[in-house]
Amino acid sequence: MSTLDSSIANVALPTMSAELAAPVHLIQWVLTAYLLTICATLPIMGKLSDMWGRTRVYQFGFLLFAFGSAWCGLSHSLSMLIGSRIIQALGAACLMSNSQAIVAQTFANGDRGRALGIIGTVVSLGSLTGPGIGGILVHHFGWPTIFWINVPIGVMAFIAGMFILPKDSAARREPFDYTGSGLFIVGMTAFLYSLSNAQDWGWSSASAIGGLVGAVLVLVVFFLWEKRTRFPMVDFSLYRIPAFAVGNLTALLVFTANFFTTVLMPFFMQNVLSLSVEHTGYMMMVYPITMAVVAPMSGYLSDRMGSKLLTTAGLFVMLAGFACLLTLSAHASLVLLAVFLAMFGMGSGLFQSPNNASIMGAVPAKKLGSAGGLNALARNVGMVLGTSVSVSIYATGLQHFGGGVATPDPHAMMNALRISFAAGGAVCVLALAVSARRLKL
Repeated sequence: MSTLDSSIANVALPTMSAELAAPVHLIQWVLTAYLLTICATLPIMGKLSDMWGRTRVYQFGFLLFAFGSAWCGLSHSLSMLIGSRIIQALGAACLMSNSQAIVAQTFANGDRGRALGIIGTVVSLGSLTGPGIGGILVHHFGWPTIFWINVPIGVMAFIAGMFILPKDSAARREPFDYTGSGLFIVGMTAFLYSLSNAQDWGWSSASAIGGLVGAVLVLVVFFLWEKRTRFPMVDFSLYRIPAFAVGNLTALLVFTANFFTTVLMPFFMQNVLSLSVEHTGYMMMVYPITMAVVAPMSGYLSDRMGSKLLTTAGLFVMLAGFACLLTLSAHASLVLLAVFLAMFGMGSGLFQSPNNASIMGAVPAKKLGSAGGLNALARNVGMVLGTSVSVSIYATGLQHFGGGVATPDPHAMMNALRISFAAGGAVCVLALAVSARRLKL
């Protein structure tokens, strides 16, 4: 539910823009506000769950998400909708930062990889099926339904959680790091906002450079504060655990690489192959469906043979997928295209479940909430990086090959896409190099 809403609103933006009388450059904040809020608060929610109880924070997330969703459905102005999306995102951060922690703690004595594989499958299904589900709901029932559908699900999940989820132990009494939390929110929000808008502003513009440099400076101050305070919001000692550090960095790079295909493949299908939006959605479903099959299996195997070989194999399959995308042409077969997309689903499924199990299995039980929040943060920042960088490379390629962004020439589009996919493959190679370090651990 929480990952679905990261992408379900994409297809509804034109309808929202018309019905709310909001220009395109402002309606984008329906997406941006949600993603920025999640990234800025994930580590905070993870820390709070370690202090107050994971189930307690997780359950509160369901209610907050359902409440925010209801207000989104009731919104009659853009400002009200954006404010409601921020409330919704706070609930999503409570859910994202604790789902892996609760599962990791529950399955501490066995089948952790398999259980986390199922969680990973659900996360990916939510992220990748959002546009398809959103399109159906908006077309038949109107844009508010993409939010109203969350309300009964959230309420039922909260009720089920009262009977199913493990009971929390006594809360830990320690002061909350308000200074560190404030610095992180400002620094991370400024960084992701500048990164998301750098293509429109121009990467060499004063706004882009100033925003990114200022954000990095704030994050440096945050790091120095966290190192000296007694009760830090982010426990950087976790990154001294090799499996945790390698797993998170690799996950960030993998999600960055994967979003090169998630963002750009619809352009190829619709503008080069002339597929309809509906058929493009069906083709893009090959990715999550394949991953839904592979991820639990790889999680099951990781419980028995470890994560090292499986994560490495998954990255090799993804890299092969990028190599295959470089062979695409304007006359590509849909069957062949489906095979290529299935390779990415298989590679992601092989990688993510064992990688998550490796990360969560390496940290002490009392810090699982913080670890889950940082792991989810790596995933979301990777999505933003992949989206921003892939679109920038693609737009620059179109201009270089004379295609023009407004009315692109198919030949120019193919050249720009090949450069973009090559860049995505390079990120995948970097992820493979980082992940290979775990073979020595």
